[in-house]
Amino acid sequence: MNSVEQTIVKSCDEVFNDLLSFTQDMVKQYSVLNQEQGVLDVVERQLADLQLPVQRVAMKHEALCSHPLYAPVPWNHEDKYNLVSQINPGAEGKTLVFNGHLDVVSAAPADMWTRAPHEPWIQDGWLYGRGAGDMQSGVAAMIYAVHAVRHAGFKIASPLTLQAVVEEECSGNGALSCLQQGFGGDFVLIPEPFGPQIYTGQVGVLWFKLTVQGKPVHVQDTAAGENAIEKLQRFIPPLKQLEERLNSDYRQPPYDTIANPFNLNIGTIQGGNWPSSVPAYAEMEGRIGFPVGMSANEIMQKVSDVIEQASQAMNLSGAGKPILRFHGFRSEGHLVDLKHAGIGLLADCHRSLVGAEPEQYLSTCTTDLRAFHFYSRTAGTCYGPIARNIHGVDECVDIESVRHTLKTYALFISRWCKLEPL
Repeated sequence: MNSVEQTIVKSCDEVFNDLLSFTQDMVKQYSVLNQEQGVLDVVERQLADLQLPVQRVAMKHEALCSHPLYAPVPWNHEDKYNLVSQINPGAEGKTLVFNGHLDVVSAAPADMWTRAPHEPWIQDGWLYGRGAGDMQSGVAAMIYAVHAVRHAGFKIASPLTLQAVVEEECSGNGALSCLQQGFGGDFVLIPEPFGPQIYTGQVGVLWFKLTVQGKPVHVQDTAAGENAIEKLQRFIPPLKQLEERLNSDYRQPPYDTIANPFNLNIGTIQGGNWPSSVPAYAEMEGRIGFPVGMSANEIMQKVSDVIEQASQAMNLSGAGKPILRFHGFRSEGHLVDLKHAGIGLLADCHRSLVGAEPEQYLSTCTTDLRAFHFYSRTAGTCYGPIARNIHGVDECVDIESVRHTLKTYALFISRWCKLEPL
């Protein structure tokens, strides 16, 4: 590293404690779906305190709904927004984008946690709390990377955009809305908590909801009724068989190195209304992964065919047939262009800091990277901290890995962007 880069890396250490406090402030907000206002306020204030420009970018419902990449959800977006900080928009030079999501998944049941999930705590070098890893520490790192460059005495003179978005955990509509309104760039980095590795690809993901009706009767004669919960359970084995077929028939390179890359998960199930009544309804929501190259329409058709065939095998007709809906993710998979100059530069920054080649990570989930890939063919990857128990109990992030992400991003800025002395 040259003297400028060394100064910037040193600056990262000087601002790191503030970054950590900022992360804890975000975690305290517990920003589950449609309750993101608290964390949005925290991030907006932090950007202003760091003297970074910030604007609220509304999620324009009508425009979103008409876009082919829109993931249908059962709520309106008119009162929702993302935060964007644009530095030097329209200036000459390659545009760099950092994108991170603020929303988190539910931490319920909270009594399984060592401490309350929205009360962050530090132990043995790890920061605990829902969102600490996925991915509010990463959001803090990308924002403070810009701050560290300025703190070191340098002005970023080329275009750079910070995006702090919502709805990554369920639809990806937040990032899509930013791109739809022109907040794109030439290369994007996303600090997902998969560690300091080059993210090389991700599978497609589809969400679905299946509802069935039963016949409610008193339990004195259960045979006179039809138990909707038991009926619903009979659809799970055929869906598991679809999962098996996807993993046997479509596990092509590079996913042939992973035993089961296309996973089915039955995520929620509910039904009935009284222990002594045969349940009249039952509903489950699920997620299934699918291979790169398969379209969303294709996987939706496969799921539909499975449900239809199972219904026929059960002799279901009329009101007795299940209702299948698709909502949330219908996100196709893709592979990262590892030959892009931005990927090479990221690898160079990693080598400069650790003296070794970065490892690669092939994902069996999805991220907002897909919006950049499919919307504008923008190159990019994920590179971030190390987290444990993502979406689980006692989620945590390795604090030193956050520091490393901060330094890598600041170094990347110094090599990608045009810098001038303040």
